[in-house]
Amino acid sequence: MAEALLSRALNRNAGGVEVRSAGLGALVGHPADEIAWTLMQQRGVDISAHRARQLEPEMLRSADLVLVMEQAQKLELASVEPQVRGKLFLLGHWTGEEIPDPYQRGVEAFAEALGSIDRAVTAWVSRIAR
Repeated sequence: MAEALLSRALNRNAGGVEVRSAGLGALVGHPADEIAWTLMQQRGVDISAHRARQLEPEMLRSADLVLVMEQAQKLELASVEPQVRGKLFLLGHWTGEEIPDPYQRGVEAFAEALGSIDRAVTAWVSRIAR
């Protein structure tokens, strides 16, 4: 959900920005969760082509900015690839939020996560677009 919203917003405002997502424990090759798909469809965003992939160290090294959902993820990535610390932030950095993984927690958890993601994306885009 974050990848799609951030990509859509950045490419509308800044253009030519590549946004990629990957997981620390991804179900590699699996599509987006059905609940996520439904919520995004309701917003007019198609994530049907999304397939989960595992985060690789090279992705971290080549990225200009690395956004994670939770502080624990930030700490884990900083310990695995210390050189990325300066470009590693919470997606909710500007909103003061961590965004818990809604996987297997139902529609309400996904809707709450999506609201947090939306606020965080808006905050990042306003800063990146400057």
